[in-house]
Amino acid sequence: MKAITEFPTFQLVKGLAAKTALTAEGKTPEEIEQNLGESFKLTEPKLKYFVAAIDVAAQNPTDLKRVLVLGLGENETAPAKAVKVDEFYYLPEFAVNREIKLQVGAGVKSPRKGGGARKDGPKSSPWGLSPEEKAAKNKGAAKKQ
Repeated sequence: MKAITEFPTFQLVKGLAAKTALTAEGKTPEEIEQNLGESFKLTEPKLKYFVAAIDVAAQNPTDLKRVLVLGLGENETAPAKAVKVDEFYYLPEFAVNREIKLQVGAGVKSPRKGGGARKDGPKSSPWGLSPEEKAAKNKGAAKKQ
């Protein structure tokens, strides 16, 4: 699999808005493609990729991060969500929904970050124990002995 190019979301959103405006004006597909090429300063091979990527982005607007343009070699299979246009595949890549990521990762302890919550509860002060807390701690240690 070979990545040909990619288009970020902000560029695709602007392109989609321009394309819908030109379509509303009654422009032909050739005129729309030429106008997009002039406004986004794209030349012929990348312009065709861009127009096809706009169509893929229009099908998948929520949480879209970018659209990758891929060329497959012999005996390679296309990714699951890739859309084939001509001989290239257009793969929409989505941003991970942060709320879902936080819900999934809420109960998981990370070994790199100290292993999770403290055993003795939350720390009451960033400067250490107060004199009362020290006395209570020493009293508890004396009872154990």
